[in-house]
Amino acid sequence: MSNDNGILAQLIEHAQADGADLATLRAIAEEAGELGATRALARLGLGDAGAAKDMGELRELLGAWRDAKRSALKAAFGWVGRMLGALVLVGLAVKLGFPGWLK
Repeated sequence: MSNDNGILAQLIEHAQADGADLATLRAIAEEAGELGATRALARLGLGDAGAAKDMGELRELLGAWRDAKRSALKAAFGWVGRMLGALVLVGLAVKLGFPGWLK
């Protein structure tokens, strides 16, 4: 990104050296950037008035997905931990002869 800014600055300096007005060159660069951004948004389908609302809803949906994924992982690790604890207890019971105590 900084390389692109350097190229733009070099082009502006070159045009200014050839006699172009710096304010005009900066205005042209700004307009070109805005036009490019508008075209890119239109190609992505985000050029209409409802795009901001759509992006907000998408961000909200993505946040909900991340929360659900985090909760599912937390629950899965909790269950795995409980199962390991139960296996350790069963192993200790067998090792200590607990089945003999039941008779």
